[in-house]
Amino acid sequence: MALKLHVPSIVCSGCGDTITEAIKTVEPEAKIDVDLAAKTVTVEAKASEESIKQAVVASGHTVLEA
Repeated sequence: MALKLHVPSIVCSGCGDTITEAIKTVEPEAKIDVDLAAKTVTVEAKASEESIKQAVVASGHTVLEA
């Protein structure tokens, strides 16, 4: 399942690292691509969309529908 999330609170690579780590706690095998310019996070994982969104929000970021 490929999931594209719009995360407007991404401002630097550190934000991307924080989000990546949060998603990896839910889905250690996830493939994650953070696009700083577009402020999007694309995730390929078996975990549910909701659990991935919750992990991003728990890391202190906002998720909007992409």
